[in-house]
Amino acid sequence: MATVRYLVNDVAASVAFYVDGLGFEVVQQFGPAMAIVKRDDLTLWVAGPQASAARPMPDGRRPEPGGWNRFVLPVDDIEATVAALKAHGATFRNEIVVGPGGRQILCEDPSGNVVELFQPA
Repeated sequence: MATVRYLVNDVAASVAFYVDGLGFEVVQQFGPAMAIVKRDDLTLWVAGPQASAARPMPDGRRPEPGGWNRFVLPVDDIEATVAALKAHGATFRNEIVVGPGGRQILCEDPSGNVVELFQPA
């Protein structure tokens, strides 16, 4: 089991993306500050600007969403998953690419955090 924390701009929009778009379920909601969602063995904490995880660091840097680190979410039908997410307005950083282990694409959540959708070969 893995737990990942993503900083997000809007907790409600992120919960909708992960629940409606990727099949997660809400485990716990902490108002607009944070929510915990889960799918299979992955627990995702989405932490908004009001969450303690978003507080500035001692050197002044501020945690923020986005970047290139990501978790990989296995899917059975990558084309159908991409089509469903696009119908909900999701954005992608690339097109489906084929590698030695399967096919993958990088999807962004509403705050720009990356989710790699992966269909094994």
